[in-house]
Amino acid sequence: MKNLLFAFLITFFLLPNLQAKDGYQLWLSYEKIEESKLREEVNQLFSGIYFFAKNPTYDIIKEEFTRSAEGFLDQKANFLSTRDGDFKLLVGTRSELSQYLGLSQQAEIKNLGEEGYWRGPLEINGKKIYIITGNSPIGVLYGSFDFLKSIQIGEFDSNAENSDQPKVQLRMLNHWDNLDRTVERGYAGFSIWDWHKLPGYIDPRYIDYARANASLGINAVSLTNVNANAWILREDFIEKVKVLADLFRPYGIKVYLTARFSAPIEMGNLETADPLDSDVRAFWKESVQMIYQHIPDFGGFLVKANSEGQPGPHEYGRNHAEGANMLAEALAPFGGNVIWRAFVYSHEIDEDRHKQANLEFEPLDGKFLENVIIQVKNGAIDFQPREPFHPLFGAVDETNLGMEFQITQEYLGQATQLVYLGPMWEEILNTKTYRPRPSSTVASIIDGSDSGQELTLMAGVSNIGTDRNWTGHLFGQANWYAFGKMAWNPYQDAESIASEWIKLTFGQEKTLLSSIQNIMMKSHEAAVNYMTPLGLHHLMGRSHHYGPGPWVEGGRADWTSLYYHKADNQGIGFDRTFSGSNALGQYAPEIVKEWSDPNQIPEKYLLWFHHIPWDFQMKSGKTLWEEMAFHYDSGVKTALEMKENWQKLEGQLDEERFHHVNQLLSVQIEEARWWRNACLLYFQTFSGKPFPDEIEKPQGDLEYYKSLRFPFAPGIKPNW
Repeated sequence: MKNLLFAFLITFFLLPNLQAKDGYQLWLSYEKIEESKLREEVNQLFSGIYFFAKNPTYDIIKEEFTRSAEGFLDQKANFLSTRDGDFKLLVGTRSELSQYLGLSQQAEIKNLGEEGYWRGPLEINGKKIYIITGNSPIGVLYGSFDFLKSIQIGEFDSNAENSDQPKVQLRMLNHWDNLDRTVERGYAGFSIWDWHKLPGYIDPRYIDYARANASLGINAVSLTNVNANAWILREDFIEKVKVLADLFRPYGIKVYLTARFSAPIEMGNLETADPLDSDVRAFWKESVQMIYQHIPDFGGFLVKANSEGQPGPHEYGRNHAEGANMLAEALAPFGGNVIWRAFVYSHEIDEDRHKQANLEFEPLDGKFLENVIIQVKNGAIDFQPREPFHPLFGAVDETNLGMEFQITQEYLGQATQLVYLGPMWEEILNTKTYRPRPSSTVASIIDGSDSGQELTLMAGVSNIGTDRNWTGHLFGQANWYAFGKMAWNPYQDAESIASEWIKLTFGQEKTLLSSIQNIMMKSHEAAVNYMTPLGLHHLMGRSHHYGPGPWVEGGRADWTSLYYHKADNQGIGFDRTFSGSNALGQYAPEIVKEWSDPNQIPEKYLLWFHHIPWDFQMKSGKTLWEEMAFHYDSGVKTALEMKENWQKLEGQLDEERFHHVNQLLSVQIEEARWWRNACLLYFQTFSGKPFPDEIEKPQGDLEYYKSLRFPFAPGIKPNW
């Protein structure tokens, strides 16, 4: 009965979407093939498809072929019931196709691992046949999506062999979704998980969500907010999760949940959550056993502990390793993992927030169990528009480390701004750490090639919600796409990923491709310029994080802007060198040597590590004040240029998506000016210097900008 329900769902919900181009289909629209040679070639392949076995994953592939054949060719795919037919396309695992594969070819495919795939031509009985294969049905699924993508972007070559395998083991979306369907820091509507209606009602979005992720190779999803709710351990909630786990399994996706460390008290009626207490350990083992009875391939727990008020082992005098290992021991018999976040800081500790994760985790190196991975943000503060890489990468060598990127744009204009994040992630991943090897990069640590770790992870905080186009801003889809591609292979470059996404989303017309790619590749640097240039950071408004707030003070120091920019009449910036907090000392000596010198450090990180006089001469010959003003103004000018270039595309794009983006680009320009005006007017009160003649002068009054309030800003419950 369950398999019949699943077959019905994928058949019904994968039918061609006949609605307008509103973005719902993401990068899987399968537009009609216009080029005649390619059309004939694809038509031949789709005229005789044979699957070597039956299973739910192959059912998915069949439905994807059905959908794409109708889109590409406006006709049905022909699935053969016997291999004796005139087959043109064979689909199956290496073992299923072994009679057609030579020993060397089988060895080559075997080396691709469980999720790898091979596709290409093969001569069988004197005929050229195209095959898609892998070592598992999931590998075949990934190969099938790659096959369809190559057709969609016009790059399919029936004579070429193509193979690939993921470089990172766990490629995960972290949803910050609450059980009441609100989404913390989410800007695309409510949570797509309708817990109230589950398990009885299955929203069709769940299937389309799984399709999209599988097409990128994303194989894990944490369903709930890291600011966790203990209720997830109730059995009636696990029955709801089971529905999603069953739907996602044929797509190669495992579900994870966020564990609240105090759950033994809140759900188990215990007086303590001490990880060394025998009753507490028994509580977690019993809870884990119950989960696996319902979900035999449950991935494990994602944990935020002892950070921003969340409970954790410190309350009992225990360290993070003792807390993580308790959960790891409960999960280990079932093959589950603990993903323990390194985002730990406390206002009660009198240390630069930049340093606190390293202070906590470096002394624990080698003390975590093998099924524990420490999830480290790309930078040490909190997903700022630009941060230097987190110093934990390279600082430990006996602990599994994973990357945490933020796909949702908490500090990057939220869903009103077009900011392509691929260049930012590429910048981080390509940065040399100099440890454990002189040539090591962040990417080579994450994928295990230099770190030697066997459990690898790249996680992204989801930007997905109930908006029709999934991500609020249409171009937010590009960030979801880029994350999936870089999680599969952290060495891919952002520009080629952007090009691929544009072709899949808007088509292959060269002028269109060039124009949109130009907009995307400039967008991140533009946002950094009009928000936080030259290493400035944490200048946003309080709580909602919407818009500028460089004046924010009061309450917790590390939640204020003044804590980070430290502007005064002498200069601006956070001294993190030996003469200041010495956070710079947590990096490799090669980095410390270069970055300790304000004349040698890359200027994009200057004010992150140095408190610099307003008259300091920059590489351009301008003073720091002048350079800052030019950067802020340059960001606004680039935003204006982005809209001008977009408007030139009118008539080349469908009206719905054109006007959607066009309106938001107008909003982005106003918000860019708001950032520039508010920040420069505020910092001028310290520099006491005039604005350069060459820039557009900030408009308005500083007190006006300070007076603005945003109770309707999305992403967090408002303080009315």
